[in-house]
Amino acid sequence: MARPLRLEHPGGRYHVTARGNERREIFWDDTDRFHFLGLLSELGQRFGARVHAYVLMANHYHLLLETTEPNLSRTMQWCNVSYSVWFNRRHRRCGHLFQGRFGADLVEDDAGWQEVARYVHLNPVRVAGLGLDKSARAASRAGPIAAPCAELVAERLRVLREYRWSSYRGYAGYEQPLSWVWRRPLASLCGGNTREERVAALRQYTEGALRQGVIEPPWQRLVGGVVLGTVVFAEELRQKARGNPREQKPLRPPTHAASWAQIVAALEQLKGQSWNEFAERHGDWGRDAALWLGRRTGRLRLAELGRLVGNLDYAVVSKAIARFEQRMRTDPQLRNLLAAVQLQPPPK
Repeated sequence: MARPLRLEHPGGRYHVTARGNERREIFWDDTDRFHFLGLLSELGQRFGARVHAYVLMANHYHLLLETTEPNLSRTMQWCNVSYSVWFNRRHRRCGHLFQGRFGADLVEDDAGWQEVARYVHLNPVRVAGLGLDKSARAASRAGPIAAPCAELVAERLRVLREYRWSSYRGYAGYEQPLSWVWRRPLASLCGGNTREERVAALRQYTEGALRQGVIEPPWQRLVGGVVLGTVVFAEELRQKARGNPREQKPLRPPTHAASWAQIVAALEQLKGQSWNEFAERHGDWGRDAALWLGRRTGRLRLAELGRLVGNLDYAVVSKAIARFEQRMRTDPQLRNLLAAVQLQPPPK
């Protein structure tokens, strides 16, 4: 079976989802959930991706993700593989954790983005016990159904407002939003001039839906099974994908990611030494720092980093980066030094 077309382009906004293999749970406890959120928090530094919204359910997750570079597949592969390896090691299991490849629908405009965000945030209440599951939606399409009673609406609202593993509480003002959640434009799409007005409008837009009988998901408007938007927009993307196949696969180094030369130059300036003086010196942190920066700010692959520092195996590079991250955690002085490193794109 041919793989579904991936429409990847800079500035793309995607609804991304992945489900557990055989619909089994992918989050067994809160430690699992916190670890997955930690991986999401790294997507910006590693891949330039912006997480606009998320919800973690027992056997699947949903994300609203914006890619500043055409690298959705690379981003999600790193996220899912990293979590799977960690999860299997922690729970002493083996085999696939996720069911096939992740799903991704491209969203054209703010209106669609707003609607999909509501769908994502309402996942915790989209269950049979609250009258919002698939069977309830099927019944509503067959004919009129009664409006939910006040007690059912109150329970829906309670579940939604208390659900911890979603970005909704941060958007709706029930808790402080996480610093790595990219809240523009969703925080203001529902209207309002002040922050309080915007929060109230977003609550009304999302929670008002729970007072209705059934909420239909937006997926019936998908064009070609991959784009939530107009036919014209979908066709433009398809033509671009067919006309430039080379641009869809091997990703070029992003124009706004730091180059290896910039990283080396920054470290040379920081240490007051040339690369050749410290790169191979036993016990020196310079080479590992370069690998760490190359992965995070240069978005370079492990194999490429290995080649740049003397044909190291990618597994050795991975261990070096992990070793440096551990050193950063226990060495405040080193953290402060690296925080001062400014890597700007070269002038055009």
